Amino acid sequence: MKRLIADIHMHTIASGHAYGTIREMAAAASEKDLQLIGISEHAPGIPGTVNPFYYSNLKVIPRVIHGVEVIHGCEINVLNGGKLSLEQEFIDCLDYAIVGIHGLCYQNEGAEGNTTNLIECMKNEKVKLVSHPDDDHTPLDYPRLVQAAKQYHVALEVNNSSLVKKDQRLNCYENYQTMLALCQQYQVPIAVDSDAHDPSWVGRLNLACELLDSTGFDESLILNADLARLKSFLGVA
Repeated sequence: MKRLIADIHMHTIASGHAYGTIREMAAAASEKDLQLIGISEHAPGIPGTVNPFYYSNLKVIPRVIHGVEVIHGCEINVLNGGKLSLEQEFIDCLDYAIVGIHGLCYQNEGAEGNTTNLIECMKNEKVKLVSHPDDDHTPLDYPRLVQAAKQYHVALEVNNSSLVKKDQRLNCYENYQTMLALCQQYQVPIAVDSDAHDPSWVGRLNLACELLDSTGFDESLILNADLARLKSFLGVA
């Protein structure tokens, strides 16, 4: 597989249950020869995370740290009823948004309801990625999800941390295999991310890359294999 040059899903100490600063994450990325990282703190709904006011001051952070380009997102929770857990005034401060289901602030509604709620959140123009859509504790309808991703110009994530924690995430590998086959069928892009919560995990994408290699996945659909393609998709300069 072509070398991946970006990792756009990671959390710093600001998220409340992660253990590195932005500068430490950037330093780790530089050591891994990454060109770009996306810092994506958790939105309200996850215990201990930042006050939304945090996102209104992101402009003070340098855009290049340790030679690595830094962009800013947020992993926003999908709530029951298809609502986002971050208000639009703060979403507007982001370079991009990620949406994902987290059991700490979501009640399972079955594949039909979960998929409907997720798709509603994908309609927000700032949303560019769905995080870890892989766990049958909150099952998804993958044909609907992939087709909605194509319609709303949203990428789907292959999350390396999920694969590390496969015993905690029900049918994780099988769900990714299903999702990836559909992404190839409908030509829907993906992003491969570490979901790092510590600098030592930044750029750790080995299990996800092994999975992609085993499926023969089309590398042209992997956004973070090409910096220009990734930035164009996210809409960042």
